[in-house]
Amino acid sequence: MTSPDLVLAPADQRTPPAALLQSPAAQPLDSALFEMHSLLEQHGHLIAVYPASIAPAHEQRLHMVRSVLESDRIVLLKSSLPPLGTAILALQLRQLTLGGFSPGVIASAARLLPHYIHAGAVLNSVTKLDRVPVSLKSHAKSWLPGTQFGVLAHPEPQLVKIGAGQLKGPEFASHLLVANGQLQTDWVTATLAPSWQVQAVHETPLPADSAHWWGTAKLVEFASYLPDANVIHQLVASAWRVQCHWCGMELIGDRCGFCDSPLPSASTGSTPVQENQTGGSGVLSQGTRARHRG
Repeated sequence: MTSPDLVLAPADQRTPPAALLQSPAAQPLDSALFEMHSLLEQHGHLIAVYPASIAPAHEQRLHMVRSVLESDRIVLLKSSLPPLGTAILALQLRQLTLGGFSPGVIASAARLLPHYIHAGAVLNSVTKLDRVPVSLKSHAKSWLPGTQFGVLAHPEPQLVKIGAGQLKGPEFASHLLVANGQLQTDWVTATLAPSWQVQAVHETPLPADSAHWWGTAKLVEFASYLPDANVIHQLVASAWRVQCHWCGMELIGDRCGFCDSPLPSASTGSTPVQENQTGGSGVLSQGTRARHRG
């Protein structure tokens, strides 16, 4: 990870810790190269998850280190999820390392697992929100004192005025992670959590980049997720695995997690690959949802 506040503590003692890939301002290049080389020697492969909102200089550092080391064992995964969602994704990828999956499968699972992360926030203003479509009417309401908005950025953008609408949530059993910013509201725990029928609510400090991502410091960020590592392992294990025709890594889905090469299309004579056996869309089927609710 690229920030310590994006490293969530696991619920168990077995999940491995995350390595912190620091910014150029915090670590000179030679130290970054030595640290990355040591991680590769120790673990064999490195999957670096970082948010799309990262500073350009920090992202350039990651690519520079990989280029200097000339290693195809390093994959850089840029996440478009909000900060809290990115933190959850990184934790789930760490949990997958205990399931005996190959590095290629874990890297490509980063495209599957976000299907099960509903990431949003409560905001006092949407005037600077540029990551979710906002109507002119909503912009105008932002100027009214006391107005608050419920916003879902992923998996499908949604925006409602608090008290006049509700956000559509997950259709499977989940937990809710909440990070409080400078906004005073209990809407997430008192209204959203019951409507989404979450099994538990957990709190965590607000990531430093959340105010920038959402366009205001007056917010409460939240994200629902699959809490059971065994369910996550089952989802990944049930996906078809193939070998990347370009780099040779094992993968699930339609694109290699390491080299980003897409699978050959059916027109080339290759057999189409189903992303996940639990459902053609790559998400939990109704039957699977019912089982997980129990």
